[in-house]
Amino acid sequence: MNVDSELAFFCLLVKQGSLAATARELNLTPPAVSRRLSQLEDRLGVRLLNRTTRRINLTSEGEVYFQHAQRILSDIEELERRVSSSRAAPKGLLRINAPLGFGRSYIGPAISTFSERYPDVDVQLHLTDRPVSLPDESIDVSIRFGELPDSRLIAKRIAANRRLLVASPTYLRTAGEPTHPHDLTQHACIVLRQNDAAYGNWRLSRGGNTETIKVHGKLSTNDGEVALNWGLDGRGILMRAEWDVAKYLRSGRLVQVLPDYDTPPADIHAVYPERLNLSAKVACFVEHLRDYLRQHADGPSPGKSNW
Repeated sequence: MNVDSELAFFCLLVKQGSLAATARELNLTPPAVSRRLSQLEDRLGVRLLNRTTRRINLTSEGEVYFQHAQRILSDIEELERRVSSSRAAPKGLLRINAPLGFGRSYIGPAISTFSERYPDVDVQLHLTDRPVSLPDESIDVSIRFGELPDSRLIAKRIAANRRLLVASPTYLRTAGEPTHPHDLTQHACIVLRQNDAAYGNWRLSRGGNTETIKVHGKLSTNDGEVALNWGLDGRGILMRAEWDVAKYLRSGRLVQVLPDYDTPPADIHAVYPERLNLSAKVACFVEHLRDYLRQHADGPSPGKSNW
């Protein structure tokens, strides 16, 4: 008799309340059930039950054994359920949240190919630049940039990313190129207002020293694509994710400003509740998105981002 079957037998015996009832449930004779119980007690070296012809009572050792046996069997059942569901074919409804610009450019197209590959998954995509609370908003997976304050969630990095200061060559020819972070205060800076954070405060670091610069400009917006287009039009310097500007840096339409300074991290993560950790649809989508971004032609150059 293996251990889990011993545990299951003993729990059934306690719940049935008598040897006769357990015998009927297992299609055995009462003497066979009694022998099986005696073998278990002999192996453990303790008496688990006080029994009469009509009823059984747990001993103190039996109480402990019964409580732990129930927990162990429950854990085994949950483990098997999780493992089997992780191997199951992805299906059901998958609700995804992503930032507006990045969602339009990358998440939407990635979902299109994901849907073709996994036709049994229905996908709802919700785009917003305001972070959502996953349980409250009924979102399964949220795509987020940078630091992740909520440690209760699981976060899988799907792509490396940096925030870069960029401007058009036309603007830099007219206004000059800054050589130090404080030079930014003398430039037209395109400010992005998002997520209720203090806007216009740009943090730049080099050699362990960090400076926070309060920048100003005539143009500000809560939409990253609008800010990017203003930068392309030569209206000033802006801070944008490398994924948004990589193709323009390659084409020369934008130039990186203060390239020797680092800005706050902006790695791209797929974030989801712990209860979905072994969900087949979530696992397959995260892996699909990671592969999609790795192969995307408009992404950062391979030498600049570490996967």
